[in-house]
Amino acid sequence: MRHIAVIGSGPAGYYTAEACQKQFGDGCRVDIVDRLPVPYGLIRTGVAPDHQSIKAVSRRYEATALSDNVRFVGNVTVGEQVTIPELLELYDAVVLATGAPADRPLGVPGDDLPGVIGSAAFVGWYNGHPDFADLKPPLDGPAVVVGAGNVALDVARILAKTAAEFAGSDIVNHALDHLDAGIHEQVTILARRGPHQIAMTPKELGELGHLARAAPVVDPADLPPVEADAALDPGLRKSVTHLRSFAGPPANKPITLTFDFYAMPVRLEGDGRVERVIVERTAIDANGRATGTGETYVLPARLVVSCIGYRTPPIADVPYDAKLGRFANDDGRIGPGLYAAGWARRGPTGTIGTNRPDGFLIADHIAADTAKDSGKEGRPGLDRLLAARGADPVTFRDWQRIEAAEIAAARDGAPREKFTSVAGMLAASGRGEPPAIGP
Repeated sequence: MRHIAVIGSGPAGYYTAEACQKQFGDGCRVDIVDRLPVPYGLIRTGVAPDHQSIKAVSRRYEATALSDNVRFVGNVTVGEQVTIPELLELYDAVVLATGAPADRPLGVPGDDLPGVIGSAAFVGWYNGHPDFADLKPPLDGPAVVVGAGNVALDVARILAKTAAEFAGSDIVNHALDHLDAGIHEQVTILARRGPHQIAMTPKELGELGHLARAAPVVDPADLPPVEADAALDPGLRKSVTHLRSFAGPPANKPITLTFDFYAMPVRLEGDGRVERVIVERTAIDANGRATGTGETYVLPARLVVSCIGYRTPPIADVPYDAKLGRFANDDGRIGPGLYAAGWARRGPTGTIGTNRPDGFLIADHIAADTAKDSGKEGRPGLDRLLAARGADPVTFRDWQRIEAAEIAAARDGAPREKFTSVAGMLAASGRGEPPAIGP
């Protein structure tokens, strides 16, 4: 029997558990440990609430979670209630699948002003993550979104939608109410490079053209010659086609979504809070990098959301690559018995499905590196250790009770109303007083 601990219950965690099942069959026991009492990580708190079809992949993870040799151990923080060296003593393999939930800093003067928010925090706020439930971003003026990927599009779209357009989504009520009361009329998306260098996919760009109260706008001067599109891969070519459609006369709508290409923030200013973004025009050099031209201008801003990437937070006793913002590893191997999968291995790149090959890679490594029966204790040893430290682990059955309570509390047409506090989650799991939905 191989005893395997997977740290993190998002896509990389569950794909790794599934791969270990296929690799070892009944010859393994997998414990999936997460600091929150609820599973699914990025699927629950990262995917946009109005993209429910993407969230449906959680049903695949549920099938893995309900199998006999996989167990969810929620509400347990690795590095606090149990350490990596302790887990390595108990398990044949420990796989870090913690994702990359921390924002990369914007890295310009003034990026610590109130009103400047990283996308992990902003997305966590409207998705009901307990760490960000009390964020209350300022929505009483112009917003600037920094980034040229799908996260920037998600943020801009969420800012621009009407309450009615969130029908069928699982955006949490506190965010829905706050967004509906916002009065911003201008959302600017800043991109360091040009339309041919974006990481925005056609589906997400296309959605902007169908918003009830917002019109996307692209300056025709920022678009390369049409014939240059022929050299692009098909997906990017479709994305650029959407951008070209936004270069016509804008629709007469209350909110304008302006794409500002060849532009980078160099300074944020304001009296006690962000009030303006100093932007420098850029040009693309021979190596494809954006370099400043020296020409600057000012954008007013009450809210700045930085969507420039994520980092994996370090864990004590685990080698870390600070430059790349992930665990130091060689093709997923960190050290004897210790592995990394998903974004914790390769950084925040790829789609949700990209994590599946990672899981099978790690399962292959475990098969090659570990003995069939090492005599390690695994699950019983973890249970004893957590009990001695007063931990209160949450099982998958507990999660199902939390989920049932969220479904029961949903507003009309919504799939659920998420608990946005750990206390509420624990209460709904059958511990303590009856729960109250909300922050």
